[in-house]
Amino acid sequence: MHVPDGYLGPHTYIPLWILMIPIWAYAARRLSEELRSRQVPLLALSAAFSFVIMMFNVPIPGGSTGHAVGGAIVGIVLGPWAAVISISVALVLQALMFGDGGITAIPANCLTMAVLMPFSAYYIYRIISGKSDILSSRRVAAAAVAGYVSLTLAAGATGFLFGIQPILEQDASGMPLYMPYGLNVTMPAMLIEHVLGFGFLEALVTALIFAYIQKADPSLLIGAMRGPRGNSASSG
Repeated sequence: MHVPDGYLGPHTYIPLWILMIPIWAYAARRLSEELRSRQVPLLALSAAFSFVIMMFNVPIPGGSTGHAVGGAIVGIVLGPWAAVISISVALVLQALMFGDGGITAIPANCLTMAVLMPFSAYYIYRIISGKSDILSSRRVAAAAVAGYVSLTLAAGATGFLFGIQPILEQDASGMPLYMPYGLNVTMPAMLIEHVLGFGFLEALVTALIFAYIQKADPSLLIGAMRGPRGNSASSG
């Protein structure tokens, strides 16, 4: 799902830098206010986990890759704003150390995988789990669905960014300057792989980790029962 350099033009990546900088700043402020002391090691572990799992990627026609991200479980357990920082750190390190994702494309990759994915997963999880007990199997199922859907949404967003390039970036003769394929190619290319394959992998990873935390230390899941500003949801 990583966007390489040279596939997005400046009409796309410059506005995305402008958008992501205040998001990162706000996420950092929220993190300092809301993250509990015992969750700090989990934040570092979540960045490392996401970094590693995203390295196992498969090339997709059109210039990107398919892989699990880990953004859903991080968003559910630590909250979406913590996930913004955690997944962004992993993505930046991948771009700088391994060239997995472009430098100019860092905000695009962070928007899809570090913002859209954990936020959608968090709210999908909360809607499906409702007021069920923190130890219930319903919450494991909710985490799995959240992982699947959120990864699919992130893949679709990446396909959209690719597909609008021929419209936004053309030379004088009307030829595309960057990504040559339109939405009719990029959207199916990104969605099919993730809907039929990697989405199930993300769902499995999310469910297994959530179930493990339920058994090992369910108190860590208290963040999964809180609202976006730390308000606890009641459990039944």
